[in-house]
Amino acid sequence: MGGPLRFGKGGGTVRPLIGVSTYLEPGARWGVWELAAALLPAAYPRLVQRAGGLAAMLPPDEPARAAAVVARLDGLVVAGGPDVDPARYGAERSPRTGRPAPERDAWELALIEAALTAGVPLLGICRGMQLLNVALGGTLVQHLDGHAELVGVFGGHPVKPVPGTRYAGIVPEEVTVPTYHHQAVERLGQGLVPSAHTADGTVEAVELPPGEGWVLGVQWHPEMGDDTRVMRALVRAATS
Repeated sequence: MGGPLRFGKGGGTVRPLIGVSTYLEPGARWGVWELAAALLPAAYPRLVQRAGGLAAMLPPDEPARAAAVVARLDGLVVAGGPDVDPARYGAERSPRTGRPAPERDAWELALIEAALTAGVPLLGICRGMQLLNVALGGTLVQHLDGHAELVGVFGGHPVKPVPGTRYAGIVPEEVTVPTYHHQAVERLGQGLVPSAHTADGTVEAVELPPGEGWVLGVQWHPEMGDDTRVMRALVRAATS
């Protein structure tokens, strides 16, 4: 499991280190520069910080290095982003599936495998939940209507927890969440159980049962809202 709460030289507690995976883009602009960049919306590290953790960005690297990286973390967040390559789950590409991000797919799958093996608490957000499902042998629906109404604009819809699940213990009531996705879980990965749904039955959260580590995936984007409960639960798990 994640490392215990540590104490600094002055006796103060050291916040748990939470790694967050990043985009890898061929060109980004800031100031006078336009260069290839590893980047992450600031809302991700801010949510980690608000929840009591220290955020560390994890840009794509050689997959063979994932275990060594995860060994230095107390918790892991696999962030949202582009569609998972359908080849990863044995499907033909739909015309509505976005361009592949092979470096990110390979790196994040390796991070997920390393976290599952080491028992490091893991939270998948949107793409991160989908990739967790694929890592465990599941498949994805490549397009859903009505879950991302406007390009580049977050929407919202209610999600209902499944009683008795880890997620229901964190957020016991139905809540409206910030959402932006057009893909979703089709066949669940091995061992995963659904822990929240939308009214149309779409799986909105998945997790591993108690005793198999702290592993949770949510389809929505908690970093875009004010509710810190999911991230605080990850941070608590990372200090135990």
